[in-house]
Amino acid sequence: MSISRRDVLKLALLSLGGMAFLPTWGWEDPFDDAEWGRVTIASVSAYREPSDKSPIVATWYRDDLIRLYDQVVAESPAHNPIWYRVWGGYVHRARIQRVRIRYQEPLSSIPEGQRYLAEVTVPYTNALGYNALQGWFPRYRLYYGSVHWIEGIEQGPDGEAWYRIYDELLERPPYFVPARHLRPIFPEEYAPISPEVPWEAKRIEVNLTTQTLTAYENDKVVLETKIASGIPSGRRRRGEIPTRTPTGDFNILEKTPSKHMGNGNLAADIDDYELPGVPWTCFFTEKGHAFHGTYWHDNFGTPMSHGCINMRTEEALWLFRWARPIHQADAIYNRGYGTRVKVVY
Repeated sequence: MSISRRDVLKLALLSLGGMAFLPTWGWEDPFDDAEWGRVTIASVSAYREPSDKSPIVATWYRDDLIRLYDQVVAESPAHNPIWYRVWGGYVHRARIQRVRIRYQEPLSSIPEGQRYLAEVTVPYTNALGYNALQGWFPRYRLYYGSVHWIEGIEQGPDGEAWYRIYDELLERPPYFVPARHLRPIFPEEYAPISPEVPWEAKRIEVNLTTQTLTAYENDKVVLETKIASGIPSGRRRRGEIPTRTPTGDFNILEKTPSKHMGNGNLAADIDDYELPGVPWTCFFTEKGHAFHGTYWHDNFGTPMSHGCINMRTEEALWLFRWARPIHQADAIYNRGYGTRVKVVY
C-alpha cells in the first residue's frame, strides 16, 4: 500500500481573497507507529524479488510514502544490500528515507531574541512565507530529520501555532512552519562528548576507497562507519567547486547545527541543489567541504555527494558533539582550529 502526496498533504487553492496553501496531514490519529519510506528522487521501482533483475511491479514518485513491512539482505548491491518489503514486492533502500509521523506539542513561547533548534518529525512539511501584498505563499518543503532554528511563535493561516524559522542564508522576511511538525532540540542533546580529551588525541580519518570514516581518541577507535563522499566525475560549471572530495590533511574549521546548502533560490526546481536545514555540519575546508547528516538518500558506502562527506544523521550528530571546536549551544556557528582530519584514497 502507498499513500501519495495528494493523500497526505492537501493544499488549499489560492483564492482571490489570498487564502494560503494549508498543509493538512491525512492521518486523524496524531500518533502513527508504522514504518514509512519517503521517495527522495523523481521515481523508484518496486521489484517482484529483491533484485533489479526481477520484474518491476510498481513505481512510486518523489515524496510518495510507502509502507515498509520488513527488510531483507540480498546479494546486491554489495555496498548496500538492504531491500524493503513493500506491498506487492521489494524496493531498494538507496533512495528511500525511513520516516515516522510524530506530531509535537508546540512551545508556549520563545523569548524575544532567543532561538531554539528543532527537527522535522513528519515526512515533510510545507513552509510558507507572508507579506501584505501576497498574503501567505509557499517557500520550501522541509523534510523529516532536517534541523532548523525557530525564533518565534505566531498564528498561522489555519489559526494554529506556527514557528517562525530563522534561515541564515536568506534575508527577511522569514518563513513559517506548523509548530506541531517540529520537535525542539534541547542543548543537552547536542552537548560536547568527551571535551576533556586533549585536542591532539582526537582525529578523524576518511578512506575514499572503502567509503569509511573512523574517529580515534589516541589509538582507540570510538566511531567507525560507512559514508558517502563526493562523486568523482568532478565536472561542474565554471566557478563551482568539483564534486570530488579533496584528499589531504585538514582540520575542522567551523561547526553549524543547521545549514542551508544551496543559494537560497526560492524559484529552485525540486531537483536543484537546494537543501534547507542540513543537520550537524562540520566544515573542514574553506571551500565548503563538510561532514553532515543526510536526509535525501540512504546509500552509504558509495560516492553520492557534491563533495561533502554524507553521514547518517545520528552519526553526524555524534561527530558534531565529539569534534572540536566545542560548540556553544545557542550559536549559529562556531569557528576554531578544530579536530584533525585526514582524507585518503
